[in-house]
Amino acid sequence: MNQPFDRVILGDLVLPDRVLEGGYVALRGEAIAAIGQGAPPPAAATEDHSGRLIFPGLVDGHMHTASSIGWPGIEGATMSAAAGGVTTCVDMPYDIPLPVTDAAILRDKVEWLHKLAHVDVALYGTIRKDGGVEAIAGLAEAGACSFKFSTYEYDAVRFPRIDPGLMREAFAEIAKTNLMVAVHNEDQELVMKLTAEAKAAGRTDPIMHCRTRPPLAENLANHAIFEIGLETGAHVHIAHSSLARGFTVAEDFRRAGARTSGEGCLHYFCMTEEDIIRLEGFGKCNPPFRTKEEVERMWAALLDGKVAYISTDHAPWQRDRKIYKGDIFALGAGLTGMQSFAPVMFTLLEERGLPLTLMAKYCSAEPARYHGLDPKKGSIAVGGDADLCVIERGDFTFDQAKILDRPEFQHSAYHGRALRGRVAATYLRGRRIWDGETVLAKPGEGRFVPRQHARAIDLA
Repeated sequence: MNQPFDRVILGDLVLPDRVLEGGYVALRGEAIAAIGQGAPPPAAATEDHSGRLIFPGLVDGHMHTASSIGWPGIEGATMSAAAGGVTTCVDMPYDIPLPVTDAAILRDKVEWLHKLAHVDVALYGTIRKDGGVEAIAGLAEAGACSFKFSTYEYDAVRFPRIDPGLMREAFAEIAKTNLMVAVHNEDQELVMKLTAEAKAAGRTDPIMHCRTRPPLAENLANHAIFEIGLETGAHVHIAHSSLARGFTVAEDFRRAGARTSGEGCLHYFCMTEEDIIRLEGFGKCNPPFRTKEEVERMWAALLDGKVAYISTDHAPWQRDRKIYKGDIFALGAGLTGMQSFAPVMFTLLEERGLPLTLMAKYCSAEPARYHGLDPKKGSIAVGGDADLCVIERGDFTFDQAKILDRPEFQHSAYHGRALRGRVAATYLRGRRIWDGETVLAKPGEGRFVPRQHARAIDLA
């Protein structure tokens, strides 16, 4: 006779292709041992979320824990992740004081994760402005899930621009690993020229952030990186397309034989240029918000299957670096997004009458797949980690004061937004780490998640 399961969790299961109403997830240890509908099997414990929706734990494929205060930022960012239904963060390599450019730095970061993280974390690697191609194989062997480069320089050491010649050499080496290389996609020369012209004209008001980083800046960068990818055979990925055209260009290059893809951040599906005028520095991100018409085109691209996945690009800057005092160019670019991810995405789907399965697919399964974290992460499936996000329907309002991070990071572009649901519980590897009010996980309970396999990602 089979032994009872350790625990059964009841609720309506939202999978990428269907919803199992009156479903259950049965656990043994940290893994999912069975899923189904109807009468649950015997278990040592039962947690009843009947009437609520159970999604796979969200996998945020793009976030920055340590770009503003260094590795101590891991603690607060992953705490807000737990409260936002995010069970796996894929963290960018642009840390203070040094980016993740070799296996030794990656292993050091893993030690910090095991001291500070509340949820599981996968890691990007990168290279230096002056080289570092020889360290790519070691980063892959150490468990890096992907690589990240930029066509725009924010800092010569932490966040450098990689020139086309070095990028070509690095892409060729990355192609040998089958890992994806994501690229921050803005043309530096164009942005710098337009910014200088705006400043000379005395135009430093918020809308000029959008005007100095126009769609052309993205499109020029996209074509450049995809051409290098076409030549080298690397899987080249737009790290954050604010334009539907970015996904179309990626599709065009795939038809030509390239391995190309792109993600869209949540804010590009709901924020517009009017919002940066309202939010000022608290709405500044790169690439910037676009028009209402572009938001609709983004949704059309998603529904047409052109978008790889949706991320947050969570990049918390201290409040005093976001307060507008007459010069939008002087402020930090980046939004907080971890704690708002699940409730805002759920709300957008509900408001548009779209299937909730899209959230399970594009905020969990697909980011896990693109970063090689499947089958361990991203799905409610037998054998995978028991990572779950439980959503309770209702009328709520997002309050930035409730963001679980340092006080200086308690700001949000979504402050005051009406929501159709809230995260009632989050489970990480079978353990409830958020009960709707309190993060129950302690720092260090999160684990490093290395890439799970070496096979190339199917982009068909």
